[in-house]
Amino acid sequence: MIRTALVATAATATIAAVFAPIASADPVIGTPPPCVTAADLVGPDFSVRKCGVSDVDQFRAGLENDGGAYCGPTSLYNVLHYWAHQKAAPVGWLTTKVANLDPKDPADYGVITNSIGRIGVDAKYSGSGTNLTNLRTAWTIATKPARDAGWTTTTGGVSTHENPDFAGDVAKKLNEGPLQLVYGRYKDGPTTGSLQRSGGHIVTVVSATGSFGGNTIQLKLADPGRALDHGDGDYLSTQSAYEALDVTLTKRSIKEYVPVKDDENTRQDESLQPGTYRTVTRWELTGPRYVGTTRPMVEGFNWFDMAK
Repeated sequence: MIRTALVATAATATIAAVFAPIASADPVIGTPPPCVTAADLVGPDFSVRKCGVSDVDQFRAGLENDGGAYCGPTSLYNVLHYWAHQKAAPVGWLTTKVANLDPKDPADYGVITNSIGRIGVDAKYSGSGTNLTNLRTAWTIATKPARDAGWTTTTGGVSTHENPDFAGDVAKKLNEGPLQLVYGRYKDGPTTGSLQRSGGHIVTVVSATGSFGGNTIQLKLADPGRALDHGDGDYLSTQSAYEALDVTLTKRSIKEYVPVKDDENTRQDESLQPGTYRTVTRWELTGPRYVGTTRPMVEGFNWFDMAK
């Protein structure tokens, strides 16, 4: 069985962990081997890779709908894991310090589940998930202990649309730390050649290879929703083996159909009105583990940086 056998503590347990100093680098409980750090931004091509990023599962007992819409909070936990274990940043909540938690340790499973839930609260989780803007707010809350200890923290978002060098932005911001990348799931729209967003997913980027100003990028992802053993046995109370999934992003100009949303404060059902069309730039995501009935189109990413 792919999963490491774990005995989960109750998901409603109080978040608690005793702070203790750790080494400045801890790749053992991060990105699976082989992993060699890369930071090549010289010349027309780039190659960037971050080691020591966790690959935590989003599907967990104790989260609403077993974590089905917790990809955003979980991918942000992977980012915080990197800063805590690789850079010794004191990040966390109250007495819970991410530096003290090992996602592969059975004793830490329940606390990590609760930490993901806490991120969801801070990111204003709704039944359908979270968005990049609110996840940046959750990052700011989780990194307050670091700022109190003299660290500086910064974060921002980058869109694919009207961006002259999205590929280069991915590389430069990944060089600072792992990214949160969002893609929409696009289905056929009402007219021939149009596409309509039908949902989305958020993952953690750990590696990028490509060219500045290029139209394709090769990435490695820590995807919280794509464990090989998803649905097997006690998968809701165990941690999967870490993976780094290979994908390719290809620049596309698409005709997107945007339906009208219903305003709950009016008697009229606005969703019955005809929608609108717009031309937007997206980066289509393809890979052996990303085959389905919709087309994944990357829309943007969150970046994070810390220093002391």
